[in-house]
This record gives sequence, C-alpha cells and structure tokens, in this order.
Amino acid sequence: MASRREVRCRCGRRMWAQPGVSSIQCSACHTVTQLSSLVDLARGANRVLQGLQQLRRQHKQQQPQPQHQQQIVAQPPPPPQPPRLLEPLPSPFGKKRAVLCGLDYKGKSYSLKGCISDAKSMRSFLVQQMGFPIDSILMLTEDEASPQKVPTKKNIRKAMRWLVEGNRARDSLVFHYSGHGSQQKDYNGDEVDGQDEALCPLDHETEGKIIDDEINKILVRPLVQGAKLHAVIDACNSGTVLDLPSVCRMERNGFYEWEHQRSGRTYKGTNGGAAICFSACDDHEASGYTPVFTGKNAGAMTYSFIKAMKTAGPAPTYGHLLNLMCSAIREAQSRLASDGNYTSPDQTAEPILTSSEEFNIYATKFVL
Repeated sequence: MASRREVRCRCGRRMWAQPGVSSIQCSACHTVTQLSSLVDLARGANRVLQGLQQLRRQHKQQQPQPQHQQQIVAQPPPPPQPPRLLEPLPSPFGKKRAVLCGLDYKGKSYSLKGCISDAKSMRSFLVQQMGFPIDSILMLTEDEASPQKVPTKKNIRKAMRWLVEGNRARDSLVFHYSGHGSQQKDYNGDEVDGQDEALCPLDHETEGKIIDDEINKILVRPLVQGAKLHAVIDACNSGTVLDLPSVCRMERNGFYEWEHQRSGRTYKGTNGGAAICFSACDDHEASGYTPVFTGKNAGAMTYSFIKAMKTAGPAPTYGHLLNLMCSAIREAQSRLASDGNYTSPDQTAEPILTSSEEFNIYATKFVL
C-alpha cells in the first residue's frame, strides 16, 4: 500500500498528500501546489539524457580528421600590395598650421634657383622660432615623394582649402609661396589696373594659373572672427595676389598711408577674421633672388622676412618688421652696386604689405 507524501507549502506549512493526488491546497494560505509523479520525473530525465547523447554525436562529427587522412592543398602566397603613395594630410584643426610651396620648375627653360630652399628655410623658422608643430606644416615642393605634395594646380588648391578648413578663433595660419608669379587680363572688372595677379603652379602651361580672385575666395573669405592668416609671397607681380582691399604704401622715411585697391562691388574681405600679406614686390614689378645674403641662391623676400623676424625681438610691430625687411634688401642692393653687379631695375623692388583691414602698423604687434 503506497504511503502518503510529505509536501511543504511556500508558506512553510507541512502537508501530507494521498497517493495519486496531482495537487494539494494549503489550509493556512490556500496556495495550490502541483505534484509530479515519479513516472513524470523519470520521463523528463530520459529526455535530458537523449539530448546529451545527440550533442555528443554531433561534436564527434565536427572533429578534424587525423593529419594523414587530410588532403594537403598548397595555398598561393598573397599578391604583393602596391606602395601607398597617397599619404594622409595632417590634421587641419591645429591652432598653428602652415602651407609652404617651393617651385624650382626643374628642367624648364624658366627654371628658378632657391625656391625649394626658401620653403625649407621657412619650415625651419616656423618650427624652431615660432613653435609650429612639424606635423602641422604641409610642404609642396618638387622634392616631395608623395604625388599629392607636388605643387601642381590641383594640389595647391587642395592645400589652401586644407589650411583654412574649420578655422576658429586664435588660429594662426601661414601660407608661403616661392616661385613664379604673373599677371593676366582681368575679366570681371575688380582690378584698378585691369590685371589679375596669379601664381604659376608646376603644371600651369597645361592646367592654367591660380589667379588672385580664386586665392581670395579660398584663403581669405572663410576666415572667421579671431582667426588670422599671414601670407608671405616671394614671386614677381605679387603685390595684391591675395586680392586684399588695402595696400600699405610706405616711404623710405617710414611714413605710410593706406591705399584702397578694389574697383567694383565684389567683396574681398574675410568672414570676420584677419588676412595680412607680405609680398616681394608691387603688381607691376619683378622680384629677384639675392645670393649676397648667404652666398647661396635664395629669394630676397623669404630671406629678409626670416632675418627681420629673428633680429626684431619678441612681438615686433608690423611697421618695425616691414622697415627691417626693406633695410635688409637695400643693404644687399648696396653691396651689389659696390661690386658693379647692380644693373637691373628689378632689384629695386621692396616688400609690399596688404591687408583685409586698415590698421596702425606701428601700434599693432606681429604675432604668429
């Protein structure tokens, strides 16, 4: 005869269930407890055991065969990867960044001497004297291995856009160009002399020049409040190559006055920032290289700018800096004349200062 089963309710009360009963209700809390028979438990355990056996058979089937039973297939080596020629450009979001272009036009009938050296000298000056991070400077010269760093028209345009991309307050941006400059007919009526100034990329014979209207649109117009761009252009016909509206005309005694250059209604200013350019000469003049400075071929503008910055002391004014640059070039011209080598009127060219806004050049500090 089957005996009764002891069952405990959730409330803790002990209950006794009769054989064959499938459920029992607690007399204290009235909770109904379902009862499972031993047969049900045995059936459940059997199903679990069958499932485990099936999993074991599947695991054996997935085991790899012994080495001597496998067919060995030789895999061909991966194809060699082509060299990576297009290096990523530096980040355009540093507080100090610069684009430096040096073009010697090697192998051309109009080749120059010392322009690549000018770009390298400017890089050394910015890094060592002005605290520019080396990886925030983008160099475009014929000596660069990367195709996107050769100073073609496309690459110079791209570099100029990179320079001002995402510019913010307190950004210090530098654009330096040493190479050929030129003029061509003005077709939109915004030049008082009827001529557009232009830079000559390495491929200008096939792709064309970069005229001042485009340079102004790319480099000048995007500058926001608090951002400042300084350009140093060591090229012929470069006086207003950034198309900045105000030209500083300085006499040898240091007296100066601002001259408005624009005609027409085209806006040539910034988006609240400041753009200032030091050019090697006026729009109608030719610049030259001055080997008497160092005994090596070098652009007079680049050399005089770096020399003036090194000798002017901390935070010189724009007027002091411009006077030092002009004095350095006059001194070199004087030495050439004393040696009997000063015969070209082109060598009388002196640096020109242009700006997006007029300001007191003897009260405003020059800071990079």
